[in-house]
Amino acid sequence: MTPQPNPQAGAAVKAADRAHVFHSWSAQELIDPLAVAGAEGSYFWDYDGKRYLDFTSGLVFTNIGYQHPKVVAAIQEQAATLSTFAPAFAVEARSEAARLIAERTPGDLDKIFFTNGGAEAVENATRMARLHTGRPKVLSAYRSYHGATSTAINLTGDPRRWPNDLGAAGVVHFWAPFLYRSPFHSDSERQECERALQHLEDTIAFEGPATVAAVILETVPGTAGIMTPPPGYLAGVREICDRYGIVLVLDEVMAGFGRTGAWFAADHYGVTPDLLTFAKGVNSGYVPLGGVAISGAIAETFARRPYPGGLTYSGHPLACAAAVATINVMEEEDIVGQAARTGDNLIGPALRELAGRHPSIGEVRGTGVFWALELVRNRETREPLVPYNAAGEANAPMAAFGAAAKAHGLWPFINMNRTHVVPPCNISEAELKEGLAALDAALSVADEHTV
Repeated sequence: MTPQPNPQAGAAVKAADRAHVFHSWSAQELIDPLAVAGAEGSYFWDYDGKRYLDFTSGLVFTNIGYQHPKVVAAIQEQAATLSTFAPAFAVEARSEAARLIAERTPGDLDKIFFTNGGAEAVENATRMARLHTGRPKVLSAYRSYHGATSTAINLTGDPRRWPNDLGAAGVVHFWAPFLYRSPFHSDSERQECERALQHLEDTIAFEGPATVAAVILETVPGTAGIMTPPPGYLAGVREICDRYGIVLVLDEVMAGFGRTGAWFAADHYGVTPDLLTFAKGVNSGYVPLGGVAISGAIAETFARRPYPGGLTYSGHPLACAAAVATINVMEEEDIVGQAARTGDNLIGPALRELAGRHPSIGEVRGTGVFWALELVRNRETREPLVPYNAAGEANAPMAAFGAAAKAHGLWPFINMNRTHVVPPCNISEAELKEGLAALDAALSVADEHTV
């Protein structure tokens, strides 16, 4: 679709937004939201007709791109047939979505509890773990994001937790492995894995194993930096959890449904959790949907004991119809396989080539269509391009990088001193090359801040 400029309409949209919309994570008078006129595939555009290649996939959820005709048609058909219905009933779209998801989750995660999004999935997974074990505490990594609802934000490790953390949520944080900025002073992946596992086991020991209900981990952390775990780490966590009767929860809200080049990131590591949370890519974000995939043992806990939780829109028919269509499209078009090939053959090599030319790139890491560039002031010292949780003038180098990317028609995903390369899983080679060329130009701006 060719964008048609309509600045007057854009001004009206912007004015209504500024008058009435209260935006998340923002000081309301300090933001300037772009008015979006439309989107298709890997692109969106504004009312001036400027088009952007979306290297963020929305918030890493449009795994099959914007406006896929088969998913749009499925939503329209479901709306005409049965637009909504209460969650206590068996509804075809809901049943079929649950079946298709359960077929793809690892191990015996065959029961699906639907939510409206990822944070609610984490909330309910935590509740299930606590009720199943009868224990109060949940362990979570510092470099993590699990959502903005009450329990989920306390489980989160990044600074968004700070204003919301009352220190009374039964959450204990620990360090997960990250060799580039190792909290354990490791010099190899093997050493990082061993020391991180020992640290986790020590944390459990000092907290009291009989008090710990669950360990929750993003299989591959998303917003926190896309740090793929070293070989053996997740298997080691699984073994520790089994030894102490602790529930292992893997958060695949961002990493799931093809993003890492597998249906679920857990597939890369041969590990089956007791609970797995999902959202985002399950239906490419077309209608809000999330959920928890539940193991047989935990499902059995609630076979004759009511589960004390639910949502008015759990398994909403429109959202589930979108999920059915999305999963079927992913199968028909081999989008999971495409994501794996794109990462191995295009994104990975291209980003490593950029790292050879741009001194601002400290590390390249990722898999599938799930990559991060760690931007630094100095490669030798690994000093971040901007300080941790920088704002205002301290964040100027990253702000300049972001502005340069947008000037070249690329909408970047930026968090702290990183830019993430997370386009739709079905982005074409030509589109990817266009985005990488814009990224190359923007990185030259970041290079100006290196020493």
